[in-house]
Amino acid sequence: MSHRRLENGLTSSPAVMFGEALRFAREQAGLKQEDLARLLHCHRTVITRYEGGKRPMDRATVERADEVLAMGGLLVRLWERVDWYADIEHPDWFQQYVGLEGEAVGVRVLQYMRINGLLQCEEYAHEIFRLGDARNNPQWLAERVAARLSRQERFLVDDGPSMIVVLHESAIRSVIGGPATMRRQMEHLLSAGERTNVVIQVAPFAFRARKLPSASVILLELPDGKEWVYSESLHRGHFSDAPTIVQESRRDFDLVRGAVLSMDDSRALIAEAMEEYRHAERRAEQGVVAEEQLQRGQRGRVHRGGPRLSRPRPRP
Repeated sequence: MSHRRLENGLTSSPAVMFGEALRFAREQAGLKQEDLARLLHCHRTVITRYEGGKRPMDRATVERADEVLAMGGLLVRLWERVDWYADIEHPDWFQQYVGLEGEAVGVRVLQYMRINGLLQCEEYAHEIFRLGDARNNPQWLAERVAARLSRQERFLVDDGPSMIVVLHESAIRSVIGGPATMRRQMEHLLSAGERTNVVIQVAPFAFRARKLPSASVILLELPDGKEWVYSESLHRGHFSDAPTIVQESRRDFDLVRGAVLSMDDSRALIAEAMEEYRHAERRAEQGVVAEEQLQRGQRGRVHRGGPRLSRPRPRP
């Protein structure tokens, strides 16, 4: 739903008006976006989207912002009057998913080929976005990585929302950025898996199930009990809250979980992959050193592999 902006700055968008109210309250409190982001446990770019009316805030975040900005409940009352999903301006289809994810009290993921964004370490995320950065723009790259990592903050904390992730082994074996990046990513998976709200299981290549979804799928449970199913095709994301689709997706996910590796066996497979990447990393480092030593040893040497040239010999 688009909203016409007038030259004098007026807008018919309640989402934009709420964002302006948030910005005004922040400035009146003498805070920069970075300061408010730190208080709300998110990244500055998230505050920018809140204030621009381009990203919905969940209720807990609004209540926290109202408290730290001493608004006496005004921000909460304004937030309650905004129909966010009918009104918010989404620059692309992924923003709707991010908004739902930001409210979810439970996330279940089946992921192929790539580590899911909620479990990516900084190095891995950097390489993922670098592959898609045709403009070679460092600032764009840094902002994307920071935004992705900020999404993880509410999950990778004590008492965070439940997150159950089934990674196909292809996500672990597909090398992104080289052995060093993959070794760090495996370490990150092992660390995340130690949290009580996070479950990580692996579906090995030899895995067989009665019905294995053909694409990655995510199920989101919201505070009101409503559930959404999200999947991606080549050019866009697909959402559904239809009860039949949600029920079928939940059933398929449960069937998959019942046949994959246990948590302990999954952890062992990830640890094994980590050591394999560590060895590959060392071999790569040794190969670079050997090449440099070889090049240094060849400097100043006469090349003896060329053709021999005949020379006239002095006669006696």
